[in-house]
Amino acid sequence: MRVLSLRLLPLIVLVALIVLAVAPFVLAQSENKPEPPVVHSQDGGTSGRMESIFIPPLTGAPFSMMLVTEWSRPLGNGGSFTLVNKRRIVRDGRGRIYQERWLLVPKGSKIESRMDVIQITDPKEHTWLNCGVDEKVCEVRPYGLVPEMVYKPGMGTTGPLPDGQGFRQHDDLGLSNSNGVDTIGYRETVTLNPGVLGNDLPMVSTREFWYSAKLGINLISKVDDPTSGKQFFSATELTTSEPDPRYFVVPEGYKVVDRRKGEEKPN
Repeated sequence: MRVLSLRLLPLIVLVALIVLAVAPFVLAQSENKPEPPVVHSQDGGTSGRMESIFIPPLTGAPFSMMLVTEWSRPLGNGGSFTLVNKRRIVRDGRGRIYQERWLLVPKGSKIESRMDVIQITDPKEHTWLNCGVDEKVCEVRPYGLVPEMVYKPGMGTTGPLPDGQGFRQHDDLGLSNSNGVDTIGYRETVTLNPGVLGNDLPMVSTREFWYSAKLGINLISKVDDPTSGKQFFSATELTTSEPDPRYFVVPEGYKVVDRRKGEEKPN
C-alpha cells in the first residue's frame, strides 16, 4: 500500500496544481458575472393626459397663433401645483393644420419646456403626420375629419340631468373680442349629486369658453373640474393671414413611416 501511495503522489500533486490554477479563473468569472437588473416599483400616482383645444379642418379660415396653457391641481395643504407650456398652431385656407406639442413644465421653475412632437393633418389627403422630434420619424396615420362636417361647440341646456344625477346651468356671457377677432362667451356649470361619480358630496364643475364663429375655435377656454383641476387656454399672437406653406411638409431630415400600409419612405 505504501508503494502504491508513493506512485500516486505525483498524480495527486498534478491535480492539486490544476485546481489551484483554475480556481482564480473560475472565481474571476463568478465575480464578473453581471448582476440581474433591479426593478424599483411604487404604487399609486397617475398618468393621465390633459386634452388641449380642438382645431377643426375648416377651409377659408386660415390663422396662426401661439396657445398658452396652464394646468393647476390642488395640493393637500390648500396650495396648487401648476404646469405651463406655449405652442404654435397653424391652419391654412385648405384646412391643413400644423401643431407643435411642447412638454408641460412646472410654472416658475428653471425647467425649460421643449418640443417633442409635430403634428400635421391634411383633410383632403386624409393623412395625419405624427412626427417625433427626438426620433426624427413621422408616422402617417388616417385622418377622418373633413371640412364638410358641421363643427359646433359642445353645449347643453339649463335643467336637470338624466336619472336624477344632478343639474346643469347654461349661461350666455355675451359678445367680446380677442386678438381682434369677435367671440361669444358661454359658461356651463354642472352639479353632480352625491354618489354619482364616487363623490360623497355634491361635485361642481364649470366650463367657460369664448368661441370665434369665424375661425371655429375657442380663443379662450377655462375648465374647472374636481377630477382634473383647473385648465386655462388662451390664444396669443393671433393672425388670420395665410401661413407659410413650409409648415405643412415633412420636416427636413425626418423619415416617413406609413402606418396605413407599413411602408417606409426616406425624406
